Amino acid sequence: MPVFQNILQAIGRTPMVRLNKLVGSKDAAVYAKCEFMNPGGSIKDRMALYILDKAEREGRIKPGGTIVENTSGNTGMGVALWAAVKGYRCVFTMPDKMSSEKVNALKAFGAEVVVTPTNVPAEDPRSYYETAKRIHREAPGSFMLNQYHNPDNIEAHYKLTGPEIEDDLRKAGLTLDAFVSGLGTGGTMSGAGKYLKEKFPQSKNIGVDPEGSVYLDYFKTGKLSQPHVYKVEGIGEDMLCKAMDFGVLDDVRRVDDKQSFFGARRLAREEGLFAGGSSGSAIHVAVEVALEMGRGKTIVVTLPDSGSRYITKFYSDEWMKDNGFFDPTDRMGTVSDLLGGKKREVYTVTPKDSAKHAVDLMKRHGISQLPVLDGAKPVAMLHEVDLLQALIEGRHKLDDAVSAVMKPISGIVTLRTPVSRLRELFAKDQVAIVKDGDDLAAIVTKIDLIEWLAAR
Repeated sequence: MPVFQNILQAIGRTPMVRLNKLVGSKDAAVYAKCEFMNPGGSIKDRMALYILDKAEREGRIKPGGTIVENTSGNTGMGVALWAAVKGYRCVFTMPDKMSSEKVNALKAFGAEVVVTPTNVPAEDPRSYYETAKRIHREAPGSFMLNQYHNPDNIEAHYKLTGPEIEDDLRKAGLTLDAFVSGLGTGGTMSGAGKYLKEKFPQSKNIGVDPEGSVYLDYFKTGKLSQPHVYKVEGIGEDMLCKAMDFGVLDDVRRVDDKQSFFGARRLAREEGLFAGGSSGSAIHVAVEVALEMGRGKTIVVTLPDSGSRYITKFYSDEWMKDNGFFDPTDRMGTVSDLLGGKKREVYTVTPKDSAKHAVDLMKRHGISQLPVLDGAKPVAMLHEVDLLQALIEGRHKLDDAVSAVMKPISGIVTLRTPVSRLRELFAKDQVAIVKDGDDLAAIVTKIDLIEWLAAR
């Protein structure tokens, strides 16, 4: 490791880590850019360093001056870090939904924090946007980053983040098929996404937007939706930001708070990556895209900030329960846990196989249902009770194909599906089909679930 003259020189060069458990063996490879390992704990260190260095060079920040900014916490940390090294005063405005860890961390750097209401329109004088503008107007000679509308925000990620990701990929002998990033101010996607698209033209830029934000609807329809409050921090907006260039986007995916928080918790427990809620949002989408793209493709996803800022929030079981996210049955584990990592023999038939062949399989192996495959793809289920009823009523003969008595599949799950979901599936069918990509991996019955629960 190099020796630095101050902590600001340590910003950037964050590791890129492959995910091993959250994606399947037939999914695209997902590499997480660990931006929470920046000195200030987030990707915003890059933007703060770039904008403030430029402003200081150009004389827009005067010695002994004050820096003002509205922040969800991470930009504030990057600015506070820079100001501590350089000797400037900071005043930040933050919505009241932000974690106490963020507020206290900013104060630890000597910053002043003004907390404002979350559930007010952006143009309301009480909002953290307008409050910051007022403080800036009332403090002569102060400097405001204006991260939401400053083109330097985009430029920072175009010149710093994008090239670094490309360098990581090239050194590993990898190309890029998708770049996944949360949409907040828009700077990361607009800058790094633009750069990566230039270097990897085949790559898709996929933005992640929380439910309650305006970005997805605007991207799809060109119209602003009515925003509403959500709990995940650091992504999404209730207004359009000039730092968000929709022209670089190929797609926008929506996530809700539960998907975000459980995504982050799984990152910590299964991959050892201790990241924030917006990282969980991005991971949820990256895993979806990996499944869609399949093996042989490469996805890079940004993990914007550290989980250390959310210890009292979604990393707390009590907080999750109090806020309606924690269902005790979700702690049971996944279908993969139920299967115990063991490969199970699955006996199948095709639509053209005879009823006699199916009966022989059922008798020989002591089973009462058979998945019906078209090639490797499960398309239906053949149940013993349906076959028996058809034979008794004379509607079917042993030499007839099973296609006449097979039934649609009522329940399909993946290896990552929570075990708790099996309960609702078993209310519709006696068995659940377990898929790994497009292939049949196993079948799970009620007795499998009962035996597993009893063993636990």
